Amino acid sequence: MAGVITYIKESFEELKNHVSWTPWPEAQRLTVLVAVFSIIFSLAIWGVDTVFSKAVKAYFDFLN
Repeated sequence: MAGVITYIKESFEELKNHVSWTPWPEAQRLTVLVAVFSIIFSLAIWGVDTVFSKAVKAYFDFLN
C-alpha cells in the first residue's frame, strides 16, 4: 500500500513541477476549434447516413 501512496505523491509532484501546461487562452481557442470540427463532422456523418438510408430504402422498394 505504501508503494501506491508513493506513486500518487510522485505523480502529483511531476504534474506540478515538470509538466508544461498549455496557456489558458490557447486551451480555450483549441477547445472551441475541436467543438466546431466535431459539430461539422457529426453533421457530415448524419448527411451521409441519411443519403445511404434513403438509397437502401429505394433499393428495397424497387425490389418489391
